[in-house]
Amino acid sequence: MNLDLTGKRALVTGSTRGIGYATARGLAEMGATVVVNGRRQDSVDAAIAKLRAERPNARIEGAAGDLGTAEGGNAVIAAVGEVDILVNNTGIYDVREFAKISDAEWQKMFDVNVMSGVRMTRHYLPGMLKRNWGRVIFVASESAVFIPEEMIHYGFSKAAQLAVARGCAELTRGTNVTVNSVMPGPTWVEELEAKFTVRAKAKGTTIEELQNQMFSLRRTTSLLQRFETAEEIASMICYACSPAASGTNGAALRCDGGIVRTPF
Repeated sequence: MNLDLTGKRALVTGSTRGIGYATARGLAEMGATVVVNGRRQDSVDAAIAKLRAERPNARIEGAAGDLGTAEGGNAVIAAVGEVDILVNNTGIYDVREFAKISDAEWQKMFDVNVMSGVRMTRHYLPGMLKRNWGRVIFVASESAVFIPEEMIHYGFSKAAQLAVARGCAELTRGTNVTVNSVMPGPTWVEELEAKFTVRAKAKGTTIEELQNQMFSLRRTTSLLQRFETAEEIASMICYACSPAASGTNGAALRCDGGIVRTPF
């Protein structure tokens, strides 16, 4: 199986922590030169330092910019140059009662989760097609098809990502460029751990009990019955970026722990 990405250049957006960071590390291990992205320069610098400490031989660069805005997207594009692999991982989520989600919150969810990937793909896909090799991945979610009642705006944005990815895949017909989505399930990352810590303290319970309730009350169809790790999701993303995945195009690759019950 050919997982070698030596000589390839990858941009992983939203990669200073969590799934993005694990993906950046995985692609670097596969030989790619990886560009780390985050909104703030200090977080990008910290992530680069951590990656270089963990993988001293890795080729790591950085580009700060808020991809939820056109200005931030243009700044990152100007700093990065061309890439062979684009992982659209930038995203936000928020638990909100539907009737209380404002127009501004809907717009922000769309701008960050959808337009960030649109902007990057719009710029980088033509170059991949011209060179006749490339990989574009949209990091979506099982919430794209299993819409959570407490995060309808989030589910909407993830469903939109699937549509954009499939549409862009249609543009690659007859080439060695692929565009796919990866659909993680609930994943235990730093931001979630911080939120659970606050919630557990407020409710007078433990993080472990809240974790259990996630699957006994909210995601009851999960076969895994636990949070996934960032590394588990990154493994799927990195495979889809590799030469070995040349036959997979226009797909929504589920890595959701079995939450979605349909077999296809």
